[in-house]
Amino acid sequence: MDSYNSPTTKPLYRGTQIVWYILGFVEILLLFRFVLKLLAANSGAGFTKLIYGITNIFAAPFISVFRMTKVEGSVFEWTTLLAMFVYFIVAWGIIKIFLMSKTVSTPEAAVKLNDQETGTS
Repeated sequence: MDSYNSPTTKPLYRGTQIVWYILGFVEILLLFRFVLKLLAANSGAGFTKLIYGITNIFAAPFISVFRMTKVEGSVFEWTTLLAMFVYFIVAWGIIKIFLMSKTVSTPEAAVKLNDQETGTS
């Protein structure tokens, strides 16, 4: 069976799209957080409160990893950058797991295994 016509191809494609979309949404929110802190945004403003409130759950596991760099009210929040990097790696790993479940024909599998043995892939 051709892997392009496999009944699992479309759901896998949709799954990867969903993972990338969720990652993009989280990354944009974290980027807003990073920029607002960097530019010393008013933490009492509605938009700033909203972004900090939403992103706290994503940034919380990383808060104590690095010290914050503060310069006259501006905060360079290394932990937010770390969170963005970690979430990207996690999403990439999920996509790789999805792709491993893709249907492959025996000839395709043989070629890929041969490529792995010779280090060409």
